[in-house]
Amino acid sequence: MLDKNGIAKRIARELRDGYYVNLGIGIPTLVANYIPQGMDVVLQSENGLLGIGPFPFEGEEDPDLINAGKQTITTMPGSAFFDSAMSFGMIRAGKVHLTILGAMEVSEEGDIANWKIPGKMVKGMGGAMDLVASAKNIIVAMQHVNKAGESKLLPKCELPLTGVRCVKKIVTELAVLDVVPGKGFVLLERAPGISVEQIKNATRGKLVIEGDIPEMDIQ
Repeated sequence: MLDKNGIAKRIARELRDGYYVNLGIGIPTLVANYIPQGMDVVLQSENGLLGIGPFPFEGEEDPDLINAGKQTITTMPGSAFFDSAMSFGMIRAGKVHLTILGAMEVSEEGDIANWKIPGKMVKGMGGAMDLVASAKNIIVAMQHVNKAGESKLLPKCELPLTGVRCVKKIVTELAVLDVVPGKGFVLLERAPGISVEQIKNATRGKLVIEGDIPEMDIQ
C-alpha cells in the first residue's frame, strides 16, 4: 500500500517533456518533489505563478511564495508571476496540458466531486471547475476509500459534482486505473503487496480486470 508520497511519485511518471501542469490541493502538490531529473515540466498555480519548484526545506520558507493551497513553495529559474485573471485565462484557453487533482469521489463515467460536502463549511470551489472544464487531461490522486472505509470509486457520485466525464486516470494507495466512460474503472497496476481481490473489495463502481495486473514500479 502506498503512502501519499508514493501516490505522488507514481503520478510523476505520467509527466512528459514540455508539459504545463496544474497541481491541485493535497496529494497533487507533492508531485513537484518527484519530477524526473532532466525533464522540462512547468508547474502552474492558479493564484498566479508559472514555474513552481519543490517544497522548501525547513527554515528556508518565504511566506510571500505560496501555491493555491497556501503552502510555501520554491520557484524555478525563469518563473513568472501574474494576476488571477491571466492565470485563469491560461486555464480556460486550454494551455494546461495536465491537471492533477484530489477528489472525494469519482464515478465510473469519469465524473468528479471534490469541492463540497453538504452541511460542512466550504470556502468555495477555487479553480477546480475551470480546470476540469478546460484541461486536456485530468489525473486524480486520492485515497481509494474514505475514513469510514467506504469506497470513493463509485457507480455514480453522491456528492455535488465538480465536473462530468472528465477524469482520465486515477492513482490511489492501492492501484492505478484508467476511467473509460461506458466501460468503468480499468485496472492497470496494483500497489506493491496489494492483491486484485483487495482492489475489488475497495471499489464500488464497475472494475474491469483484463489479464494479469502488474505491480506498479515507483522506483
